[in-house]
Amino acid sequence: MSLSALKSELQSLRERVTGVMESAVATVDGLVVGADTDTVSPETVAALSAATLGLGKRFGYEVGLHELREVVIRCRGGYIVVYALGNIALLAILADEGLDVTRLHVESRPTVERLTNLLADERARASK
Repeated sequence: MSLSALKSELQSLRERVTGVMESAVATVDGLVVGADTDTVSPETVAALSAATLGLGKRFGYEVGLHELREVVIRCRGGYIVVYALGNIALLAILADEGLDVTRLHVESRPTVERLTNLLADERARASK
């Protein structure tokens, strides 16, 4: 996968949604694929987001709500949002308190789809 295409997607999301500060794409086991971060460690974000995603997935299945789409965590200083990118990766977003969560969800859906496709294409190329 083109790291520049991935970074472009992350930077575009930051520009389109007020409040988005940092983001990272990681594998479901917590390895960084790419990041648009300034102040946080992408490795830390990747590892903790993978744990969050795993817990959210398990919870969804256990209570009969099926496949996880996203986890939203609201903190005193802002938000952490983790989106599933298919079954192979995740998108983690860190945002300030001014985030419009609804707008983020609307704007992130095409980004999630494009990132999922980029990762799937890369996986298919690697398996050849």
